[in-house]
Amino acid sequence: MNTALKHWREAATVILAAGLRHAQSADSLKTGLEKATHIAHRSAFDYQVLLLKRSENSGFMPNAYVFPGGLADASDFSSDWQEVFRSFTKAPHYGIGVAKQPPETRPPIFATDRAQLGSPIPGDVAFRICAVRETFEESGVLLAVPKHEESGIRVHTEDTQPTLTTLSGLWDRDVLSKWRSLVIGNSANFIKMCKELQCLPNIWALHEWGNWLTPLGMHGNQRRYDTAFYICCLRDTPHTLHDEKEIVHFKWSSPSEVLHSYKSKEIWVAPPQFYELGRMRRFPALRDLHRFAWQRSLDGCEQWLPILLVAPDCFASILPGDALYPEKVDPSGRSGGVMKTEKSLEELQQDSTNLHRLVGQDPYSITVQMNITPKYNHLSPLCGTDVDNPSKDHSKL
Repeated sequence: MNTALKHWREAATVILAAGLRHAQSADSLKTGLEKATHIAHRSAFDYQVLLLKRSENSGFMPNAYVFPGGLADASDFSSDWQEVFRSFTKAPHYGIGVAKQPPETRPPIFATDRAQLGSPIPGDVAFRICAVRETFEESGVLLAVPKHEESGIRVHTEDTQPTLTTLSGLWDRDVLSKWRSLVIGNSANFIKMCKELQCLPNIWALHEWGNWLTPLGMHGNQRRYDTAFYICCLRDTPHTLHDEKEIVHFKWSSPSEVLHSYKSKEIWVAPPQFYELGRMRRFPALRDLHRFAWQRSLDGCEQWLPILLVAPDCFASILPGDALYPEKVDPSGRSGGVMKTEKSLEELQQDSTNLHRLVGQDPYSITVQMNITPKYNHLSPLCGTDVDNPSKDHSKL
C-alpha cells in the first residue's frame, strides 16, 4: 500500500456485468420494476450489472448504490501471493499485460513503484486482488480460477481475446460461506483461502476501465478515495448475497434500467457509477462490451479528480478536458477543489467550448455534458435527456 498518501485512501472496484441466460430474479427493490417501462429498459440488454446498496449508517455515501469494491489492504500486496501466482511471476505483470500509456501520464495508483514501498507485487496486480477480495466479501461472488485450470489461462496479448468469464462450481456454498466470514474478519485470510482451496484470484478477467478520485467539498469532511475501476464480464449471473453490514441490498439490472430508476428517484447512484453506466449503455450486447473492454484495457486511462462548481441554479462536477477545468490542480487535494460562479447553467454552457461535466440541480437530476473526444480510446456516456428511451441505446465499437 502507498503509505505516502495523506488525503486519499487507495481502493479498487469492479463493474460486474453478467449474462441473462441463467439470471436470477433477485431484485425485490420495487414492485414497479415490472412496469412496462422497466421491462423495455431491461429487454434492450442481454446482460445486467451488479449494484450494492450501502447501509444508511455507512461512513461514505450512505444509501447509495455502488459497484462492489473497497479499500486496499496490506495483505493485497503481501509477498505470500508470489506462491499463489508462482506460474505467472515471470510474465509481465503476471500476464495481465502492460499498458501502452506513457508512464508519465499513468495515474499514480497504477504507476507507483510498489517495490519501493516494500511490496514485490505489481500495483495493478494487487488492486485486482483487492477488487476480487472485496467483491467476494460484499456479494459472495468469487472471481477465482482453480489451480488445476491455470494452464488454460490466456495471458493478455494483442492476438488473444478471452471468452466471457465463467465461474467455477467447484466449491460448495457452505465452504465459501465459511471462508467469506473469515475474509470479512481478516483480509489476510483471503491468501489462506486461495492456498487451501487451490485457486487463484482471476486477475485476468478484470480489465482496466478508469480511475476516480473523491473530490473535495462534496460532502464535507468525508473519506476520500483513489479508486481503480475495473470491468469484468461473466457469461451467467452468479448466486449473490449481501454482507448484511455495510451492504444491505443487491440489485442486478441493465445499465438503462438503473439510470431510469435513478431518474425516477427510486434509487440513488453516485456520480462515478452514473457516468460509467452511461458508457455501458452503448453496448446492449455483453459480448460487444467484453470485446471493447478487453481491446481498450491496455491503452490506459486518465486520473479524474472532479472539481465542484457551484452556480446560482445548478452544481457541476468539472472533469479533465472541460474548458473550466483548472490548468493546475493541487495534487494533494487539500485545496482548489471548489469553484463558485454567478453565471447561470445556460450561460455556463454558452461560454464553454469544451464540455466535460456532470451537471444537476439536485442529487437526482444529474446529466453529462460532453463534447470532447475521450482519451485512451474510451467512450463518452449516454446518460443525458434520453434516459427514458432505451431504443437510443446502441453499440459503438
